[in-house]
Amino acid sequence: MPPDPLEGLVAAPLAGSAVAAPHAAIVVVEWTDPGGGTDPPTYIAPLHVHHEDDEAWYVLDGALCVRVGDEVAEVPAGGAVLVPRGTPHTYWNPRSRPTRYLLVMTPRIRALIEALHTGSGADVTEVFAAYRSEYLGWP
Repeated sequence: MPPDPLEGLVAAPLAGSAVAAPHAAIVVVEWTDPGGGTDPPTYIAPLHVHHEDDEAWYVLDGALCVRVGDEVAEVPAGGAVLVPRGTPHTYWNPRSRPTRYLLVMTPRIRALIEALHTGSGADVTEVFAAYRSEYLGWP
């Protein structure tokens, strides 16, 4: 059977999958967070910085709080936020109910996330550094 020319370019539905072609500069995923709280927040990611990659979120349902540098933006459904390379950031679901969002990232950020979730026991600081990023700890 010949290869599918649209493989990696189409994901229907996107939930639980990714649009990520082999030589594309961006990856789009749809993720859900079950909800946490605000005091203290249940962070989805630690505070970190990507030295060479931009990252963006688009909220489909619910809300996300995104810390961009020293500022926090609460992004409702239909809203988006862009974190430019070199900017420390983290994010969380500020509500007790689920939120769904698109994460637009580079293939390097996706590879970083996959490396962090392998459970290899590698030092987190070294894993971030291998992907031109820096782990700044949990806020």
